[in-house]
Amino acid sequence: MPSLYDLKSAFQDLLRPLTRLMARAGVTPNQVTVAAMVLSFAVGGIVMWGRQTRWVLFLIPLALFLRMAVSTIHEMLTHEYDSTSKLDSILNELGDVLSDMALYLPFAAIPGVSGILVVPVVVLALVSEMTGVLAVQIGAQRRSDGPMRKSDRAVIFSLLALMLGFGAQPGRWLDAVLVLMLALLVLTIFNRAYQALNEAP
Repeated sequence: MPSLYDLKSAFQDLLRPLTRLMARAGVTPNQVTVAAMVLSFAVGGIVMWGRQTRWVLFLIPLALFLRMAVSTIHEMLTHEYDSTSKLDSILNELGDVLSDMALYLPFAAIPGVSGILVVPVVVLALVSEMTGVLAVQIGAQRRSDGPMRKSDRAVIFSLLALMLGFGAQPGRWLDAVLVLMLALLVLTIFNRAYQALNEAP
């Protein structure tokens, strides 16, 4: 499945001047991670509060795009400016999964959307990221294999938010999308575990 990871290099080049300014200003990766979490929980709260109002759903793709930009900046601050710490490694992983939960779980409260499917999608997304992290425990690298990566989930939920925001009615089509995500997340979990076991010494 094509992924936003394919555009990662170009996106980094676009954000590099801003990252350079932030590094000179003393901004740390931890501060960037916390800012992304605050944004995600704020948008998730607004969507929950205004779930009867369609326009609030437009905040989700905006928040996910900003999170993607923040994640890229975080990575560049860490690797290109040697600004990392043990706390940063923990906070970054926790920040990602908590932010995903804050932005995706409110879909379950939208009238007509199947919470029975949304919640397992969020849970399996969490398990997939945990599987990637656990690879380190057996001597492999942190795995980010697909087919349902973090960026892919962000694209799908952004499109769903836009469609619902513009007036599309939830129905079997939405259930089918969520079921497909569930299947791809299960495949992702097995793929990450398999690749980790193959890579581990």
